[in-house]
Formats: sequence, structure tokens, C-alpha cells
Amino acid sequence: MGTSNGGSGLFLSISPLKALILHLICGFGLAPPFLAAHHIYSINLTTRPSQTLFLIWGFVAPVVILLFSHLRQDRKQCSYIQAVGRGFLGLLAGAIVNALGAIILGTPVSFEYFRKTLNWSLLMSSFTFVPVACAFGSSWTNWHNIFAETKAFSFVDCMIRLPAYGAVIGAWLGAWPMPLDWERPWQEWPICVTYGAMGGYLVGLVTSLVCIITCGRQQHLKGE
Repeated sequence: MGTSNGGSGLFLSISPLKALILHLICGFGLAPPFLAAHHIYSINLTTRPSQTLFLIWGFVAPVVILLFSHLRQDRKQCSYIQAVGRGFLGLLAGAIVNALGAIILGTPVSFEYFRKTLNWSLLMSSFTFVPVACAFGSSWTNWHNIFAETKAFSFVDCMIRLPAYGAVIGAWLGAWPMPLDWERPWQEWPICVTYGAMGGYLVGLVTSLVCIITCGRQQHLKGE
């Protein structure tokens, strides 16, 4: 923990094995709410998008908060419980930002879509804002490093940045079919956008893990 490597700009703040376990939990954590929605409530994103989204983020958000609170970088000033608390604050703040961004980009604003947009925004916040809030709190420097820099400064940066980028890019790509005149149920907001965000998030998890394992091996070889 904390082994520096000035040449690559990375330092080993988490082992590749721990990163693998965390990524697996986050990735497979999307499955239980889907299974519960289908087998227990007989709903899905197409038939009941708002309720299904509520089940997904209601399960994913606490899991992400509990996991990434263990990766908090300011352990002397912030306890685990405090990190969990700022994770929930990040969830709410991120939902507002994501909702405003979606509205600016053309999301319907009628009351009919309010719950859908709210639940989608909370899910997106779980993918993007929550991990940063848990790990780094309100540190502007760290937020800037995560979302504005092209170079990762730690393995935790990779674990947060790439899945978040994947979720945003996936949601953007998922929005493409919405304006097309196909008249398919899954084209309704925010169904295809949600599938795109989750797909992008999973791709980001895999990419992040590959980067961490690769850099970890390089650091191990240089250490020898």
C-alpha cells in the first residue's frame, strides 16, 4: 500500500487481487436486482422501468458505498462510517447533476417521466459520483484528477475513472436509438440509456482491472 512509482505516475494503493474482488462484486452486483425484478416482482426495464431502476440502484448504491469506503485515502481524518456517510451524500449530489445533464440533453421533463429520470439519475450517480465521494470526499484536487486528467495517479483512480467513463459513454451511445422511428418499447426513456450505461460500466470494470493487473506486473518486474 502506497508504493510509489514516479516513472509511470502510478502507486500501488490497492493490490490487484483486492481490485479483482471489488470489481467482481460490483459487476455481479447488477445481477441480483435483475433476478429479483424478474422472478419475484415479474417486472423488467421495458414493462416497469421506474420500479426496476429503483431495485437496481437500491441494491447497487449501498454495495458501491460499502466497498469504496474501504478505499478512502484520508483514513486519519475520516472513519469508515464517515466515508459511508459522504458516499450517500455523493449519491444525492450526483443524482442532481446527472438529472440536470439529462434534461439539458433533451430528457422529457413531464411528471410522467419524473420517477424514471430520478431513478436513472440515482443509478448513474452510483456509477460515477459515489466511488469518488467515498474514496476522496470533497477534495477538489482528487475530483479533478479523476475526471479531468488523462493520467491515473493511483490504482484507485483507475478503479473509479474507467467504470465511470464507461457508464457515461455507454449511456450516450444507448441514447442513439431513442429518436429513431422504430416504435419499439425499449426505445422509451430511459430503457436503452440504462442498458447502455450498465454495459459501459461493465466494460469499464474489465478495462480497469486489465490496466491494474498490467501495471502491477510491470511494477513487480521493475522492483526485481
